[in-house]
Amino acid sequence: MRIEVHGHGLEVTAALHDYVETRVKRVHRYLEASDDLRVQLRLDKPRHCAEATVTRHGRTLHVDAVGDDMYAAIDLLTDKLERALVKAKEKEVDQVRRNEGLARSGEFG
Repeated sequence: MRIEVHGHGLEVTAALHDYVETRVKRVHRYLEASDDLRVQLRLDKPRHCAEATVTRHGRTLHVDAVGDDMYAAIDLLTDKLERALVKAKEKEVDQVRRNEGLARSGEFG
């Protein structure tokens, strides 16, 4: 898994970069080695915005969060990202199970 952290109109310090990486480790179990994660941090005064884009299996998942400070925005972002990844994973599993059932019954094609 590759993690990219970018700042839009703000410098991403080593502390911010490390904080993003430690928070993303929480959702690491839902990601695979081939997945790419891009985090963009932005300051829209007085709001702090954090956005994440995950590319997995040719699909793109986008999540954004706004907070009073950048650390709060990153915390909200990881919470939303975790929920979105769980939902995507459940969809994938459901689709595989649905296709398995059709293959066993011979109703496909």
